[in-house]
Amino acid sequence: MRIGIGYDIHRFDASRALVLGGVTFEGEPGLAGHSDADVLLHAVIDALLGAAGMGDIGTHFPAGDPEWKDASSISLLEQTAGMLVVKQLTVDYIDATVIAEKPKLAPRIAEMRKVIARAVGIQPERVNVKATTNEGVGDIGRGEGIAVMAVAVVGEAQSYERSLPR
Repeated sequence: MRIGIGYDIHRFDASRALVLGGVTFEGEPGLAGHSDADVLLHAVIDALLGAAGMGDIGTHFPAGDPEWKDASSISLLEQTAGMLVVKQLTVDYIDATVIAEKPKLAPRIAEMRKVIARAVGIQPERVNVKATTNEGVGDIGRGEGIAVMAVAVVGEAQSYERSLPR
């Protein structure tokens, strides 16, 4: 078993759509970033890469690279899951906390869990997304952006032959 931690933060950019966990929040200001700025998926990607010992999101999807301009973070997460498969690793569990004063996330959390689970090839029950506020403290508390902390548990893939009782 391997464990990785991810963190990301983005400030609001009202000229963009808000995408969190692969879900678009209509009518809400988006986040600034090189890709679609999905801060939740970026933290999850970093947690997965950390658990795999494969660096961070900037190593694989550099912000200055035109290839990733306005890229879908779901696509980046799917590519990350593919990198783990190549290293014979499986995603066992993902837990993430979104820290934001707005929008209210509770009505969309189940949807985000399904989208994330589908992207990494696990059941939604193995993905947990929760939300909290910063109680008005600091940049996040003033509503200037959204931050996310994520943890991923990754295991070594076992072939069918290796898993048979001897």
